[in-house]
Amino acid sequence: MNIVWTWDIIRRIIEVLWLINIGFAIWTVFRTRRDIASTWAWLLVLSVFPVIGFIVYLFVGRKLSEDDIFNIRDEQQHFREKVVARQEALLEKHKLLLQSGRLARARQLISLSTSLDNAIVTFNNRVKVFIDGKKLFTKMIDDFDQAQDHIYVEFYTFYADDLGKKILAALERAAKRGVQVKVLYDLSGSRGTTYKFFAHLEELGGEAQPFNSKSNKRITTPRLNYHLHRKIVVVDGKIGYIGGFNIGDQYVGKMAKFGYWRDTHLRVVGQAALTLTGRFALDWNMTCRKTSKHRVEIEKVVESLNIERPADPEKDVVMQIVSSGPDNDDYAIRRGYESIISSARKYVYIQTPYLIPGEPILESLVIAARSGIDVRIMIPCMPDHPFVYRATEYYAKYLVNNGVKVYKYNNGFIHAKTMVSGDNLSSVGSANQDYRSYRLNWEANAFAYNEELTAQLKQIFEEDMKDSTLLTPEYFAKQSNWRKFKQYFSRLLSPVL
Repeated sequence: MNIVWTWDIIRRIIEVLWLINIGFAIWTVFRTRRDIASTWAWLLVLSVFPVIGFIVYLFVGRKLSEDDIFNIRDEQQHFREKVVARQEALLEKHKLLLQSGRLARARQLISLSTSLDNAIVTFNNRVKVFIDGKKLFTKMIDDFDQAQDHIYVEFYTFYADDLGKKILAALERAAKRGVQVKVLYDLSGSRGTTYKFFAHLEELGGEAQPFNSKSNKRITTPRLNYHLHRKIVVVDGKIGYIGGFNIGDQYVGKMAKFGYWRDTHLRVVGQAALTLTGRFALDWNMTCRKTSKHRVEIEKVVESLNIERPADPEKDVVMQIVSSGPDNDDYAIRRGYESIISSARKYVYIQTPYLIPGEPILESLVIAARSGIDVRIMIPCMPDHPFVYRATEYYAKYLVNNGVKVYKYNNGFIHAKTMVSGDNLSSVGSANQDYRSYRLNWEANAFAYNEELTAQLKQIFEEDMKDSTLLTPEYFAKQSNWRKFKQYFSRLLSPVL
């Protein structure tokens, strides 16, 4: 029997297929627990783009397995049980130090981070701020060359380019003289870097492995979410690095697309390096469940956490290393950001490459600005991810219309993730102001409580303003309708960007 393909038949087939697609979309999204905004965003993607949407979901939307979550939480719990008693004793021991009036906000934030992440309060820290990649990595390599016991390296991006080879050469020199070297990197963030890149390092006794994956596989899962986004280095448990820089040529301004790369990283000498060691140990050991690499002995890390009262309270930086990730629902870094904003009395300065804040942060910013707080946010002048940048523009416009001062940095690409407020509150780390950093990535930030460091970071922000443009309602009004459409559409996808 010959079928006459009329438009009516074709239309009915399309309708049936579309209904089947909607059914699969609902089943796919609701079978996994997620927040309402993300649920609706994925329903939109799967419904509007029937085939492409499911392919995107396969790579981006799937959540971690319950086995992975259990293993990660089990590793974290093992460490926390050993640390929590000591943490409580340390807080009691140093309680008087944190009770003066000018430290009231600091005490509040310290208590919050301790409650959410068991973040140990460390003292006797000396901090140097780096905003230029060439200077940062020159100093880092020098520290590697001086290392005597161990070097732990953990980065989202470790490219096999010129800078990557220089860093690797320094690590190989250290391993050759008997220093314990361990490298942890993210597969997706280190595109093009395979386990073979670290083969000689391993021949010399060092070890390298991709986070939460098997070492000899380029891709072990099609999932593109849940990245190790931390940027941490520890040398001998005495020197620590934390911030926004990754290892790659673009981070030292050698990529024409981005030009000068403006970022922020801290070099910390003192007790905070010990807690960075603990953070690395947890991430490394978590991955060792899938590999044959040697674990870091957690017991030795805990024993080394002997925190003492600061010798010079005016110069020494009180600091907490706060981490967050998809393995828990405490959102310690995001809630730390929210606490700083909501408790601000004079100003809040924020630098972020991606401005896609969730409702709590967004409303905190608006409330602060409407209350007369000087709220300033600095974003890049160019995209590195088109949809993300259009969503950033959408939220920038919304915030500008609600009294927030938003600046577009023009001297290259700004990748810094910083927040400063008041006399003595600052945060520097890997977490952006977006849904991905709040919920999907493993992040680490240094929350510091020190007047000198806060003043320095504030001054850096104000210097960057000289190379920036203050965005106004008129600036956004002049944009084309097509650009505005892309901003609105990208905003609908913001929970999955």
